[in-house]
Amino acid sequence: MECKEALPMMHEYLDGDLEGANAARLKEHLLVCPDCKKRFRELETTEAMIMASPDVKAPPYLKDRIMLALPPVKSNRTFGQWFRRHPAVSVAAVFVLVMMGSFMSLWNEDTELLVKGNNLDQVVIKGDTVYVPPGHTVSGNLTVQSGKLQVDGDINGNLVVIDGSVNLASTAHISGQVTKIDEAFEWMWFKVSEFFTQLSD
Repeated sequence: MECKEALPMMHEYLDGDLEGANAARLKEHLLVCPDCKKRFRELETTEAMIMASPDVKAPPYLKDRIMLALPPVKSNRTFGQWFRRHPAVSVAAVFVLVMMGSFMSLWNEDTELLVKGNNLDQVVIKGDTVYVPPGHTVSGNLTVQSGKLQVDGDINGNLVVIDGSVNLASTAHISGQVTKIDEAFEWMWFKVSEFFTQLSD
């Protein structure tokens, strides 16, 4: 043990806070180091004198002078340290940011008409408009992206319209849910849900 380690341990020992292996190390050091032994005796004497005279009081300004003389406390909690302590959360946060960035770029790039469904022979596509004519039935889900949808017939499933418009005639019948996605965040949520649905199938 070095002398610079021994001094704080002396204070802890005199306060009754030093126990076990550290107390044994301090005693061993005091046996071989005359300077530390002398300093320890002085600290013991000073403490004994203070305990013996309870009437001795420190001046009222002493505490303020001591506090001003102390160096400022540095904050140990930095952003980087938090990420080092929580690597799994850090990786998840970076993954979410990258995924959101790629989804946003895909949202902005997807301007081409896209039609997905099981039996698309029941739909008619003219320009950027998809028609389900009267008397025609689409069995299963139908998804239309970046286009207009006019439904006059039947859809036996769910209908999803992404970044487009839908017009349902009074003769139209849709047995499932109608979902209209106009914002990038809704589209991102839809894609994530679709991905996990495909995984479970």
